[in-house]
Amino acid sequence: MNAEHEDFSEKIERRTFLKAAALVPVFSALNSQPILNSMSTDTENAQLMTSEKSLIGNYGPWAASLMPKIPPLSFRNENQKDLAAWKKAAFTKTTEMIASPPKNKLPEVKTIKKYVYDGLEIEELSWQLPYGRPTNAVLLKPRGTKGTLPAILGLHDHAGKKYFGYRKIVKTSDDQHPLLKEHQETDYGGKAWANEVAKRGYVVLVHDAFAFGSRRVFYEDVKGLDWGTVNTAGKSDLDPEKTENIEAYNAWSSEHEHVMSKSLFCAGTTWPGVFLSEDQTALDILSNRKDVDPNRIGCGGLSGGGLRTVYLAGMDERVKCAVCVGFMTTWNDLILNKSFNHTWMTYTPLLPQYLDFPEIIGLRVPLPTLVLNNNQDELYTLSEMKKADNILTEVFKKANASDKYQARFYDGPHKFDLQMQQDAFAWFDKWL
Repeated sequence: MNAEHEDFSEKIERRTFLKAAALVPVFSALNSQPILNSMSTDTENAQLMTSEKSLIGNYGPWAASLMPKIPPLSFRNENQKDLAAWKKAAFTKTTEMIASPPKNKLPEVKTIKKYVYDGLEIEELSWQLPYGRPTNAVLLKPRGTKGTLPAILGLHDHAGKKYFGYRKIVKTSDDQHPLLKEHQETDYGGKAWANEVAKRGYVVLVHDAFAFGSRRVFYEDVKGLDWGTVNTAGKSDLDPEKTENIEAYNAWSSEHEHVMSKSLFCAGTTWPGVFLSEDQTALDILSNRKDVDPNRIGCGGLSGGGLRTVYLAGMDERVKCAVCVGFMTTWNDLILNKSFNHTWMTYTPLLPQYLDFPEIIGLRVPLPTLVLNNNQDELYTLSEMKKADNILTEVFKKANASDKYQARFYDGPHKFDLQMQQDAFAWFDKWL
């Protein structure tokens, strides 16, 4: 094995650790097995509660038993026979649970810079929401194209790296930050996937999500916070592009997630709700462009981008084609096995009483939906990913739309590699 290969292997190992640990404060992971939601007898229930392990000890089976085997607003229920009526009821309840902030009016979009790179016309954009710092974004399309094109809203990942936002999935010059280059090597097969799909004839918009990149919480915003791991003493926003400062910020901001999430809950909203509102604003901006066909818009992303795809594609039918990568499982998996290595951005309190996690994106049935999974993904249990696939298969089949849904499984860890990208792009090409 040569030195270069050894160095790359070390990066892979470090990436695996970060994926499992850096998103949120680390808790000890216990070995666990998926547990059935329904117990046939009290005796069996009691035996499971004393014999099975979970992330919350012997409380796990009890917590899992609180989940309905088939939630009441699931389209899988026998009493749900009318697709339109079900979608209306399920959408209304999900909207209530997600509790997005009030919809923003279309903001003024400023063009900061235009140039050509990598065979693409690139626009650096910015817009101001009613709160927080301006949102930075980049738009890419093939050089020299005329008229309207189909479009894709590219949703960047989390990866425990909140200093970066849209820059994680684009490349706009040869002068790329070493941390971004490493991230694209380990997670995306060395490619900026937004660039690659734009080259196929799409207008692609990628923006910084809430609390990432230009939208991140600056130390100066919370100066004086002096508690535990979110202590700001000795921290500075100066020289932010320095590698050690970026890594320090990523560690601090991961610890700060529970603070943000609790504050959002107390404000009567949720992190998915804020994502949804801001992503819909980006969708407004994209669909209002003269070079975009508003009837041919897709969205997709890996990991945190997959999470955002679940909520945006499930809740906004302007998304005509969706590709969710590396973010699909069941609430049961998160109850028992995998909540410890997931971001606080995942959760919508009380929604599990009405829909299982995959059924959020299932709300878009019969619109085309592709889910890409990795068999050795450290963030999920494979059996629960398979259950999520079964749930969505059943939902689309019942809606007479089996041809509009696919799930695929690939060997390897958490990633969106070149083969997965080609399959995703082919799905966009087919339906857009």
